[in-house]
Amino acid sequence: MTIPSSIGFLSEDSCLPCTPEEERRTIQHLDRAATSNRKEGDLYYLISSEWWNGWKDYVGLDDSSQQLIESPLAASIRPGQIDNSELLSSEMDDENDELILREGLVEEINYTLVPLEVWKKFKEWYGGGPTIARKLIPQGFNNRELAVEVYLLCLRLINAADNSQKDIRISKKASVNELYNRISALFKLERSKIRIWDYFSRTKHKVLSELDQSLEEVPLSMGQEVLLEVLSDGVLSRASEADSTGNRLALAPLEPPRSSITIAGGPTVSNRCPTGSLPDLVQETSSGLWNLESRKDSSNIATKVDSGGLTGLLNLGNTCFMNSAIQCLVHTPQLVDYFLGDFNFEINKHNPLGMHGELAIAFGDLLRQLWSSSGMSVAPRLFKGKLARFAPQFSGYNQHDSQELLAFLLDGLHEDLNRVKNKPYIETKDANGRPDEEFADECWENHKARNDSIIVDVCQGQYKSTLVCPACSKVSVTFDPFMYLSLPLPSSVTRTMTVTVFYGDGSRLPIPTTITVPKHGCCRDLTQAISTACCLSQNEALLLAEILNHRIYRYFDKPLEPLSNIKDEDHIVAYRLPMKHEKSIKLEITHRKKDRSTSGFQNTGYDKFFGTPLVTCLPDGSLDNSNVHGALSLVLSPLLRKRTSEVSSRSSKENGYGSGSNSVTLTENLNVLQEERSLALSDAEQEDDEIPPFEFSFADEKDSGRNSFFKDSPPPSRRVKVLVDWSEKEQGLYDLSFLEDLPEVYKNTGFFAKKTRQEAVNLFSCLEAFLREEPLGPDDMWYCPGCKKHRQATKKLDLWRLPDILVIHLKRFSYNRFMKNKLDTFVNFPTSDLDLSQYVMHKSATMRSHVYELYAVINHYGGLGGGHYTAYAKLPKENRWYHFDDSHVSPVSGDSVRTAAAYVLFYRRVDGDTPMQEADASSHPSSSRGSSP
Repeated sequence: MTIPSSIGFLSEDSCLPCTPEEERRTIQHLDRAATSNRKEGDLYYLISSEWWNGWKDYVGLDDSSQQLIESPLAASIRPGQIDNSELLSSEMDDENDELILREGLVEEINYTLVPLEVWKKFKEWYGGGPTIARKLIPQGFNNRELAVEVYLLCLRLINAADNSQKDIRISKKASVNELYNRISALFKLERSKIRIWDYFSRTKHKVLSELDQSLEEVPLSMGQEVLLEVLSDGVLSRASEADSTGNRLALAPLEPPRSSITIAGGPTVSNRCPTGSLPDLVQETSSGLWNLESRKDSSNIATKVDSGGLTGLLNLGNTCFMNSAIQCLVHTPQLVDYFLGDFNFEINKHNPLGMHGELAIAFGDLLRQLWSSSGMSVAPRLFKGKLARFAPQFSGYNQHDSQELLAFLLDGLHEDLNRVKNKPYIETKDANGRPDEEFADECWENHKARNDSIIVDVCQGQYKSTLVCPACSKVSVTFDPFMYLSLPLPSSVTRTMTVTVFYGDGSRLPIPTTITVPKHGCCRDLTQAISTACCLSQNEALLLAEILNHRIYRYFDKPLEPLSNIKDEDHIVAYRLPMKHEKSIKLEITHRKKDRSTSGFQNTGYDKFFGTPLVTCLPDGSLDNSNVHGALSLVLSPLLRKRTSEVSSRSSKENGYGSGSNSVTLTENLNVLQEERSLALSDAEQEDDEIPPFEFSFADEKDSGRNSFFKDSPPPSRRVKVLVDWSEKEQGLYDLSFLEDLPEVYKNTGFFAKKTRQEAVNLFSCLEAFLREEPLGPDDMWYCPGCKKHRQATKKLDLWRLPDILVIHLKRFSYNRFMKNKLDTFVNFPTSDLDLSQYVMHKSATMRSHVYELYAVINHYGGLGGGHYTAYAKLPKENRWYHFDDSHVSPVSGDSVRTAAAYVLFYRRVDGDTPMQEADASSHPSSSRGSSP
């Protein structure tokens, strides 16, 4: 279906609609003006991405060029009213009586931000809403960046007097003083008589007393508790007194372990508030007690262990991406030794590219806590606060990419610990024919002259980059440092789908059609592929639908809906209808037959639905028994068991389907079909002189039948649902098997299923794909110093120098205009004896070993909408693997760390004199390439 027209939706005082090109130019002008003059406090408005993408298609606005493009949809399909309802939660803000945003929204996936003037113009043209305004706030290091605060900080305020709770939403940039004023006004209390505690996990951490400090700096986490205490005559109330005698209220039971053997555990905090209920009184369980604030050792703590490094991290609300990366870093042996020692003298507080040493200090403090052997989970709130301050992209409590966080953290730690206080200027030079060894060493020394830290010592390597001009064959060689390797995963870019095509004019039997579409395409791609496969005429259109339990579950009437929403096990049909079927009344025909356990057709839930619903149209727009019966006979005619005339060809003429002009009417078709039914009955030795019409009734949205036929008024919508009750006699007249057993979109069976299960990607094949020569993209042209022009050169990467810690990122996520996609391909990677000698170009005899063993893994489970990160890490002294799932830590076998969830791999160099452990012969390139899991 097309996007509905906006005619009738414009407000009374709106101007006449502009042309698509005029709308595009107006919006581009307003957007450029707002972008060039952005300042703190400016208002931006959220618009549903579904509506926004529809408008861009209408005006022909391309994402990459922002220019007018040739589009078959341009100037013909105008979006309707703005509809932001899908962005909103069903909750209401009790304090301000405002709607609340739905959790987990992602910019450019769920919504788009537009400036005030653009929003005003859209409202003038289209109307709709609701209005969702947010402010532009400063953030980042020294507040040098401006960003829209889409999600306000949500705090759970607990009143110590009566233990009542109330949610407060306030900007994270608001001061502690503003929070006091807000609460004072909300409860009508004297400002001087209230005291607010940081009450994270029902633990009194500290009174919020620094009034000029921002809530972001405190720091307060999304959904956490703050405690309100009220002073009466200068003293606390009795309830508050009891609460402030210590931290006994902070004591809470351990979260139930997720495995039979759990080493560290604790409560998980969600995006809004803690999951589960934490008690208001001291809780004693068989598992013992723990205290988040004091972290005092207790002989009663059942989870305490003797060895360090087995401490979990509390989830502060979608922070599993951060926890998994931290666990891998804090189990890197060189970093553990460094941060457990005295590193303060190496902190570079004056590096303009660093964070004044604050990030390194926060990470060092967190690492020390995790290796303190206390056995209690740590809440990384202070570290999260520093992270949000210096990397605004990770602020808030939405899910993020663990590898992106890892990249920022390694770079940030390097700059904070850079031993070079004053970086010298070094002019970039060309090789000028010098040997690679000489030029590579020079480039490395130049890099070290400006970058010298524990991160460079341990984690940075060097690769050779060769560019060749396709025009003049100019060769350019550079040697560049790298912190990690991002390896591509081979994957298919297309998808095979089977869709059953039904003819709304009754001209043919339904036909299953198998087509190939872009794997990350949208419904428009599917519609176009089916149209080509079934030779759709210019007078016809397709209506896609999903069938579930013999009823139409949903229509795919949004051209830009991603095909990932259609699963392989779904049943999809395409109805061939007239081009402008939106203007006709569509009949949605659902089939019922008598349940053998009941007598008669009853609307009591005992009627049995069967077959596939059909859809046809009433071209003249009228709705009565005669027209409905005629349409039913027409669309069911191909299923008659005996056909004596060419009704199928005649019935398709100008009932909104054929190319003729009023050659056959619906009534004439009905007469011919009645003759066919009579002959079929005669062949079946039936004696009835008059054929009774189909027994049918109109239905509501719940498929319950009723008897009103809209005689005196038009139907409430253009879609009318009809229930057809099939008697045993009629079931004998028609071959209803064509309506049964719809094929699945894709059924992976037999030989192909076995082949798919055996397919596996080897880590070495991923590395070879990364090192393979390939042309640069059209958007990544290289300026050739020989031609003096931008050329689409070929690029070749080679490994030259490998680091002691080799981090390998498996590129499981792909991005396009509409969505992110994840590849769940199993990668067969070695856990030991990873020998990269054949891939390293520098063959100096003085080079160290190129053999590595695995010591940590970041895993990602599930999809992007509801994914979860965990980590595996190996304790070298124990030679044992552990699973870190937020606050839960449990031992695992070495074989279990190789899964399809592996996302980032951490290897450490094994020198020749170091004995290898857990040798795995299958991991060597000579024996593992091409192996299957």
